[in-house]
Amino acid sequence: MMSQQKLSLASSNKILDLLFEWTTRLFALGVLGFLLAILISLLGGAWPSMQQIGLKFLWTEDWDPIKESFGAVVPIYGTLVTSAIALMIAIPISFFIAMFLTELSPTWLRRPIATAIELLAAIPSIIYGMWGLFVFAPLFMEFVQPGIIKVASPIPLLNQIFAGPPIGIGLLTAGIILAIMVIPFIAAVMRDVFELVPPMMKESAYGLGASTFEVMWKVVLPYTKVGVIGGIMLGLGRALGETMAVTFVIGNAHRLASSLLAPGNSIASALANEFTEAVGELYLSALIQLGLILFLLTTIVLALSRLLLLHLNKNEGRKS
Repeated sequence: MMSQQKLSLASSNKILDLLFEWTTRLFALGVLGFLLAILISLLGGAWPSMQQIGLKFLWTEDWDPIKESFGAVVPIYGTLVTSAIALMIAIPISFFIAMFLTELSPTWLRRPIATAIELLAAIPSIIYGMWGLFVFAPLFMEFVQPGIIKVASPIPLLNQIFAGPPIGIGLLTAGIILAIMVIPFIAAVMRDVFELVPPMMKESAYGLGASTFEVMWKVVLPYTKVGVIGGIMLGLGRALGETMAVTFVIGNAHRLASSLLAPGNSIASALANEFTEAVGELYLSALIQLGLILFLLTTIVLALSRLLLLHLNKNEGRKS
């Protein structure tokens, strides 16, 4: 009798294990299915534009719905430039925030700062956009941009990068707003992974006379590089696809300019501004093709981050 009960219980457990295994497998494969469905739908919608315009869509500057002349170089350029500005500002600031919270902050101050970071991450993007347009842009135009133009004007390359009148909005403004938006994400991930470092590793470095910055740079960062790069990629994904905040402050001009102070456009802001007004199959298809390009850009960025991690892991331990 007991043996039959044991066999019945073992059989029941085996069935539950198989059910659990196939359920998790189904959910995992479902993610791939969703991505494939999105890619197929984007390809289907963009196909008329791809057929009629061809590859020159990627390097054409003109965007004229009346003449049905479309090119993606301006929104692609705006997306890449604003995201690069955001990361150049956000990564060092996030690193120092995480370092302060894990190594330097008094215990009573850690929780309020960590809560403030989480609250910043929860603010809707449209609030950042409104604040950027009505508060940040006027102050930036009046107090910061004139100084940047004055300092950069005698320097050969910088006088082109920071040329033009101070108007407040533009690529640089959009990049700064994006940096403010992604700092909470990157800083929160860095703080969490820094706290996972075994205390003995840090105490050993301190015992050898290392400074706090040396411990963070030579001990903590190598140990947590996977999590840190993952947090940076999370912030980059947010910056690449951000819509409303960028739409408010980038200027929404289909014009390619070398100056970061000039108005521009991004893929997400172009889609937000024009998708509901698109008339005609080619116009709508060109916008969908912009969405496909954004999808592929994000995929390429994630693939490059994985290659970077593989390269770092491959070279790990070679130096002595």
